[in-house]
Amino acid sequence: MRTKLSSKGQIVLPAELREQDDIHSGQQFEIQRVQPGEYLLKKVIEPGQPGLAAWLQRCPEQGWFQPIPSETTDTIGPPKRRARKR
Repeated sequence: MRTKLSSKGQIVLPAELREQDDIHSGQQFEIQRVQPGEYLLKKVIEPGQPGLAAWLQRCPEQGWFQPIPSETTDTIGPPKRRARKR
């Protein structure tokens, strides 16, 4: 697959690759220069981004993988203080 470098130094990933690898705008990548003219591009997986579970859900054999509902600590606020007896 070929793509072009824009005048701003941006490289467009073809839609086919973005769909296959669940890539969306704003996601970060690491780029490494392997040798002159050869580069390695890796999507940065940050906490909260889809990982193994999302990959398994995209499997062609649907139905065998069922995610387990889980709780999160994201909505937990500071502990409530009890009024002291005087």
